[in-house]
Amino acid sequence: MASHRRPRRPGRAHTSVLTAAAATAVALSAQGGGTAHAVPGPVGKEQVKAQVDQLLLEQEAATEKYNGATERADQLRQQAGQLQDRIARGQERVAELASGLAAVAGDEYRHGGIDPAVQLMFSADPDAYLSQASSAGQVASTQAGVLKALRAEQGRLDQQKAEAAAVLGELDRSTQLLSSTKAEIRRKLQESERLLGTLNAADRAAIVRGTDAPVTVGRPAGGGAASRSAARGGVQIDPAALPQASGNAATAVRVALEQQGKPYEWAAGGPGSFDCSGLMVYAYAKAGVALPRTSQAQGNVGTGIGTDWRNAQPGDLVVYRADRTHVGMYIGNGMVVHAPRKGDVVKIMKADAITINTIRRI
Repeated sequence: MASHRRPRRPGRAHTSVLTAAAATAVALSAQGGGTAHAVPGPVGKEQVKAQVDQLLLEQEAATEKYNGATERADQLRQQAGQLQDRIARGQERVAELASGLAAVAGDEYRHGGIDPAVQLMFSADPDAYLSQASSAGQVASTQAGVLKALRAEQGRLDQQKAEAAAVLGELDRSTQLLSSTKAEIRRKLQESERLLGTLNAADRAAIVRGTDAPVTVGRPAGGGAASRSAARGGVQIDPAALPQASGNAATAVRVALEQQGKPYEWAAGGPGSFDCSGLMVYAYAKAGVALPRTSQAQGNVGTGIGTDWRNAQPGDLVVYRADRTHVGMYIGNGMVVHAPRKGDVVKIMKADAITINTIRRI
């Protein structure tokens, strides 16, 4: 027969245990929100966005560091090559001068013995010989000029060798910096991709777009660059509505706008992909103007216009953030064209979407 006893109520101690267990489960659940298995949601999205934004900021800074190291390494290679050419020519001149002095020694021998000055010349320590010969007056006037030239040429050659060694040492350090920076960039990109992979497609796209205004200048036709930019949420603006630039700036603006829709790629300078400073270099190169490779260096070229975009003219470089790790080109109407970051394409954003560090007129 079934029992009719009422079930015993849990005691106060038992209730406390259950409450603590529930709290522990909630805490553990919250701690798991940062893992790759987090359930997509507003909180998860914002956390991922913050982390990805920071990673991409660090990646962009590392990219400009890499660009600077690449530029410096190229300069050092060229400098080393020039020094090596000068050293080779110097060695040839030293050999010619030494050959002339050897001829003098042979002539002395054929005419009754080698002069003491020439004997000193072929001693084991030529520098000691030169100092002795100079102080003792043992070098004939016809030989003194050759000896002086030999000594000067040898001194220049030694200096060039020291310079070459210093340049090659710096080049080695620059190469090591390139390697370590490249590895750092890849780590940050991989981590950002891992984080983005925890979100759905719509949330990923929203994070990648970042602060960019959904604007595209130009009329897309046949799947061109402008249409690819429009596919990222762009709206068309007639280029005729923009204020007209002049001179080199007009060419640079036109070329930069033609790159819309092409992908961002770190350390890329076109024509198929770009990073932020690479786009500026590419556009102005088409106008016959050479710019430095990094956004930091670009922040020092031309004439400073302050930080108010209202004073900017089409073609001005707008350099962003305190560390100058991003740059765009002003196109008018309060907008710049730029290469934003990994996963995005060359497109337009509001000129003041990021804190402006300096505006430069080229």
